[in-house]
Formats: sequence, structure tokens, C-alpha cells
Amino acid sequence: MELKNLFNPKTVAVIGASRNPEKVGNVLMKNIMESSSKRIVIPINPNAPEILGKKSYKNIKEVKEKVDLAIIAVPAKFVLESVKECNDKGVKDLVIVTSGFSEMGDKTAEDNLKSFLDQNKMRAVGVNCLGIYDAQSSLNALFIPRERMKFPKPGGISFVCQSGAIGLAIIDLAAARGYRFSKFVSYGNATQLDESDYLEYLSNDKDTKVICMYIEGVKDGKKFFETAKKVAKKKPIVVVKGGLSEEGKKAALSHTGSLAGAKETYFGIFDQVNIIKTDNLEEMFNVASVLENPIEIKGNRVQIITNGGGYGIVSTDAISASKNLKFAELSEKTQKELKKTMPDYVHIRNPLDISGDATSQRYKDALTNILPDKNVDVIILVALYQTPLITEDITNIISRAKAGTKKPIVVISTGSDFTEKLSQKLEEHNIPVFMFPHSAITALDKIVGYMKKR
Repeated sequence: MELKNLFNPKTVAVIGASRNPEKVGNVLMKNIMESSSKRIVIPINPNAPEILGKKSYKNIKEVKEKVDLAIIAVPAKFVLESVKECNDKGVKDLVIVTSGFSEMGDKTAEDNLKSFLDQNKMRAVGVNCLGIYDAQSSLNALFIPRERMKFPKPGGISFVCQSGAIGLAIIDLAAARGYRFSKFVSYGNATQLDESDYLEYLSNDKDTKVICMYIEGVKDGKKFFETAKKVAKKKPIVVVKGGLSEEGKKAALSHTGSLAGAKETYFGIFDQVNIIKTDNLEEMFNVASVLENPIEIKGNRVQIITNGGGYGIVSTDAISASKNLKFAELSEKTQKELKKTMPDYVHIRNPLDISGDATSQRYKDALTNILPDKNVDVIILVALYQTPLITEDITNIISRAKAGTKKPIVVISTGSDFTEKLSQKLEEHNIPVFMFPHSAITALDKIVGYMKKR
């Protein structure tokens, strides 16, 4: 499935562009124009000669330039007519943000729209969707005002989301938390392009390292199964399934016109094709933040390094309760080397509690000796920066240690401004940081289970 024009168009027409800043067509125009100065944006509105400094056309067929992508933001009763005009112009790629179709009970109008799109080999995102965001190509084709939210920096996470509301909230939060995105698509009713089509495209997208999905229901179960089976062999797919309860199924039907289906069926498919099923959105992005980075997890043996005894205990309990993780046993060589560098009161074991008086150098000694140990597959490093002897160069120590290996280092740091500043430095060096042990260990447990099956 070739969807390049959807995510990286050179010329975009906004059908339903408006001079009114409270209208969707105005917000879309602003977002596209402000996200990239190189992209040509053409407003289509029969009642306005100019919008946001751009010449406006009454009809897309009047536009002389080649149009790669048309975004349709007109009332539902005018959508099919606009689509036909796009086809006459030769525009085959569309984003239709308009609602008022099967999710509101008008299935006939949506079926007629799909039939025309299919017959003319057009590709359409939507209907009833939020739009598209591509951090790599600097495309913001979402109808949410830029001043109301943050947008993620370029990275390796792509998010395919059936719900616009969940999508915009997660994008805002993801940007604040430092998650880095490649692409985001809110596909709404999946009138024509569905979740399987986006999966297929992202599997071949060089910028996408991990695919996240929020789905309420799928249009074609067999197509989804076959597509996901192929894609999951190339890239990790991390999913949250909405509409698990009977009440949730009803809500899904009225939300995107989607038949949610039995959760056992979905979970069975996820298990068969090795999709990572997560229980909530936070967990999904916790998993993705680890998988986005270049790592090799060769086994399930975890070594904890901590400067807080309580955090070591909580982490130990979480690993003990996990399905796929177990504790590493340090080799005799590693133990001997650690005894040379650690104070006498530090017991060489797992967890390795290097004490509340730990210095940055003590962390360096611990990492230098433990990282090469073949008995250790993953390191969970707890760094509570509030303790007095840790200096800010600890982030350089951890980053340099990580640069020499693909063995995962997952950092746990709890705190406010000072902690967040140091955590951000680590994340800039592709080291995932979690606020609490449970979040980190749950994510690792899911990932190790996925790697084991893969």
C-alpha cells in the first residue's frame, strides 16, 4: 500500500478552508502552513477570494497546480460531491475529517462514499477522523489548534489510532514526556483505508521503528490477521484494544460505527501473530519507548542497580511477579571486580544496592563491571538524584556506558524538576527513563515475552 502522498505531500488543498478561526477549515490551513514553509497550501472555498494570505479557489478543478493531497472539511452532505471533484482533478489521496456518517446512523451515505472511492482507486483517511501528523516530513494536518498542545519531535514511534480524542491527548502528553514520533494517523470510521493498510505501509517505512495501535474494531478480520502476521515479523506492533466490555462495545459502535467483537477473538489473533497486547495507553507507550531504541535482548535475566534500598525491594517484587523475567546471577569474575571498587558495606548481589551515599563514580564502576557480564541480559538502573553525592555528570556516565553496548539499560528516576532535567538528557541519548519500577518492569516483561516468541 503506497501512502506517501498522505504523509509527505508537496501540495495540499483544503476543501472547506475558512477565514473564521473557529472553523475546522481555518485550523487545518494554519497548521499545515505553520508546520512547513516549503509545502504549498491551497484553500478551496466558493465564498472567499483569499484565506490566510492564500488565493482561494471555488473548486479544486480550478487549481492549475498538481495537488498531491486534498483534506476535506465540509458538511457530510457535500463530501461525496467534493470527492468526485477531486477525482476529476486527478487527486487520489484524501483525508476526510467530516463526521456524520455511520457513527451517526447514516450507513448508506458512508457505503456510497466507499463505493466511489474503491471504484476510482482513491485512498482516503477517515471519515470522522482527526487527521495526520508526520514529524519527519513536518506535516501537521490535524484540526487541533497548535497553541493548545505540544507536538512530538521526530523519532521512531508511529501511532495508528481509531479515536481522535485519544490521539490528540496522547500526542500532547507524548510530546511533554519526550516520546518521539515518526507518524500519527487518526482514521476514524475506516471507511476505505483501514488499520491493515496503515500497518502494511508502516512496515516498509524506514523512519518507523515500532508501531502503536489503538483499535476499537477491525473492518476485515482476515485481512488484519494476514497483514499483522507479516508485519510483526519485521517490526514490533503494540496494541491497546478498546471496547472490551459490553458497555464499551456499544460505545464503540456509536463512536466510529465499529463492531468491536469478542475480546477473546482479538486476543487470540494478537497471540498468534505476536502482537504485544498492553492493558492501557500508558503501558503501550512505555513499551514503545524501549523498543524504539536499538537494543538486543538475548534473554530474560535482569540485574538491578540501585541507590535506594526500598526501590530495590519494589523492583524485586515486580520482577518476581512477572511472567517472563528472572533475576541475573553475576559471574564470579564480576563479583570479584565489584568487591574491589565498592565499599565493604555494599553487598554484591541482586539487587545491587550501592547505597544512598553513592557517587556518580560508584555508578560508573557498577556499570563498567556488570555490562560485559554474559549472565546479565538487561540492567534496571535506579538513580535517585536527590541524594547529595551524585553529580550531574551521572547522565554522561550512563550514556557513555550505553553507547558501547546494545544491552538494554532501563533507568528509573522519581522526582520533579531536577530529576526531569537529567532524565531528559538520558532520553536524548536513546535511554528510556521511567518514573516508577512497576512501569519499567511491566514494559520489560511484555518486551521479553515478545522477543522470546519472535
